[in-house]
Amino acid sequence: MNQQKMNELKQWMAKEKIDLTYISDPHHIGYFSGYESDPHERVLALFISLESDPFLFTPALEVEDAQNSSWSYPVYGYMDGENPWEKIAQLIKQHGHPNKIATEKEFLSIARFEALQSHFPEADLSANATPAVERLQLIKTDAEIGLLLEAGNWADVALEIGFQAVTEGAAEQEIIAEIEYQLKRKGVRSMSFNTLVLTGKNAASPHGTPGAATVASGDLVLFDLGVIWKGYCSDVTRTIAYQEPTAFQKEIYALVLEAQLAATAAVKPGVTAGELDQIARGVIEKAGYGEYFNHRLGHGIGTTVHEFPSLITGNDLVIEKGMCFSMEPGIYIPGKVGVRIEDCVHVTEDGCESFTKTPKELQIFG
Repeated sequence: MNQQKMNELKQWMAKEKIDLTYISDPHHIGYFSGYESDPHERVLALFISLESDPFLFTPALEVEDAQNSSWSYPVYGYMDGENPWEKIAQLIKQHGHPNKIATEKEFLSIARFEALQSHFPEADLSANATPAVERLQLIKTDAEIGLLLEAGNWADVALEIGFQAVTEGAAEQEIIAEIEYQLKRKGVRSMSFNTLVLTGKNAASPHGTPGAATVASGDLVLFDLGVIWKGYCSDVTRTIAYQEPTAFQKEIYALVLEAQLAATAAVKPGVTAGELDQIARGVIEKAGYGEYFNHRLGHGIGTTVHEFPSLITGNDLVIEKGMCFSMEPGIYIPGKVGVRIEDCVHVTEDGCESFTKTPKELQIFG
């Protein structure tokens, strides 16, 4: 349970004259409460009141697990046949009638917003808690950075397993299966997103779908993966060659590496998120491949794999010590080649440190 962050959220609530905040994103619920769960279609909620104790509201089958977590405040549940919103309204009204309620507008469904509104028709539900929660997550503590380093180490282990599985005729899905099987044997419970292994022309789709395509001589093979470790995520991308690459493949790889290294070297407190994107983008644009770098430079990382902020040209957010984010330029030329190189870093007093250590120079296997 993160009491400090709940207290900081309550400071924001007091400033905005908000009586109650409804946290609905399961990842954010875990961030504040220490209780991690995927409720599927059921209602999982955290209510933080300005004047009374917070409480967790879970499906009945999760109450005991929530009570046995690090959460030290009340936990209430509901049976599948019950109306959760009637019970939620009763629990809230036990502590008064809130005049202003904040919700996570970027996550809360319309149906659930309307259910809450129906029980508190006089309340002001216009406040959006999402920016405040994102800001609270933005600067990581030393303990959080330690966990992100551990998660990064497991990502390095995953890459090594994957590289060793690259052989003539190996299918993308077979390589993924080997990575995830070996990680589970070592105690890693889950990946932070669907593992990507894309070979040859398939790598030219930044978020392609792995399938039955097999590795052939001269292919570049793109790995994009991460794990969840003690509640924190890793995310890394490497592109390797199976047997000798062409001069063109080497040229594209060298450009992406130059862009990634240049942007990473520029990370320090005081630079803006947009400036970092422009540094990497400038390298690729100068070489004439700007149109083939078709996504932002990076995203925040922490208890979820994609967090605030977004590293994109035009974002004036000033980088601060303790921020954690990815650096992942790429060049994707349809039908020809795809290369991406990614590390997630944390900002130090005068630079940054990567959570992943796998070498970035082009590695050739086979």
